[in-house]
Amino acid sequence: MKSMSFVVPSLVLAATLAAQTQSPPASKIAVIAIQQAIIATKDGQKAASELSSKAEPKKKELEQKQSDINSLQDQLSKGQNTLSESTKNDIYKNIESKKKSLQRDFEDAQAEMDQEQQKILQQLGQRMMAVIERYARDNGYTMVVDVSNPQTPILYAAPSIDITKEIIELYDKSTAQMSAPAKPAAPTGSTTPPAAKPPVTAPPNPTKKQ
Repeated sequence: MKSMSFVVPSLVLAATLAAQTQSPPASKIAVIAIQQAIIATKDGQKAASELSSKAEPKKKELEQKQSDINSLQDQLSKGQNTLSESTKNDIYKNIESKKKSLQRDFEDAQAEMDQEQQKILQQLGQRMMAVIERYARDNGYTMVVDVSNPQTPILYAAPSIDITKEIIELYDKSTAQMSAPAKPAAPTGSTTPPAAKPPVTAPPNPTKKQ
């Protein structure tokens, strides 16, 4: 993924030095939002759906813990004038304990989710890179810049050089072709089966003369 990042000042310097020595052919540059492209592919959408389903049980667990905290806070609020100080202190301590537990669980779940997302981006990113390289070669691009990378200082890029949509379509097309079942080879020559040969039988035993 990081291999798609380029530094614009270096590019400008290289172009300036080249112009001082000769007139090189015009460079053809394209930009792509690679993370958005990966997510928008059919593989990316499938992976996102599976990841969401995997996270759903944990999400419900965290929501239930938050609901328990809300109930205790409501109990404490309504009992300000009726509950004893010791009871209110116990409820308050319980609330704080549950809040800390919820925060830890949330951070652990978020870290696990981020790790799964990075794993998906790396797996699909390798396939995406192959598609981008092939597209760039076939269409004569000398450079493709990832504008979704925050380390890429792109201040403006014309929509006409954005190849994100084309790469998504090419990726899905390539994936569909690879997953399609291979067609059986067509028979060559005449389709008429050869005539069956008569079975070979042993010659009869010669009759002995008396």
